[in-house]
Amino acid sequence: MLGAINAITQELVTVTNDAYINAESVCVLLDKLHNLNLGVPITLFLDNARYQHCALVIEKAVSLQIELCFLPSYSPNLNLIERLWKFVKKKCLYSKYYPDFHAFKTAINDCLEQTSTTHKTELKSLLSLRFQTFEKTQFSSV
Repeated sequence: MLGAINAITQELVTVTNDAYINAESVCVLLDKLHNLNLGVPITLFLDNARYQHCALVIEKAVSLQIELCFLPSYSPNLNLIERLWKFVKKKCLYSKYYPDFHAFKTAINDCLEQTSTTHKTELKSLLSLRFQTFEKTQFSSV
């Protein structure tokens, strides 16, 4: 599953398949975002997965006028969608057993469909745009 979440409205857009996420999957997500016709520029924050940096994805983003912003390595906490994936794992994976792949996939899809209803209150603080910044970092020796 590949997804993007609107930082303001919390609307979720996903691309799902039963195989691997690759550059073509990212291009499908870019098309879905473009087809929302938001009327404002779109900036998509991404981690540093190799398939997101490839020429195919970059060319597609340029053609759709979508800005790609790559976050520093090892900083999933800066990406709102990573916070949502962590929430979904907590709700659907931890201490849960599914008899088959279909049940597993259904549980994840159901959880995602409830992000703007049942889980809205729980996700409000998790998907906050408030980030702590530091002007000067001081280290003390121990």
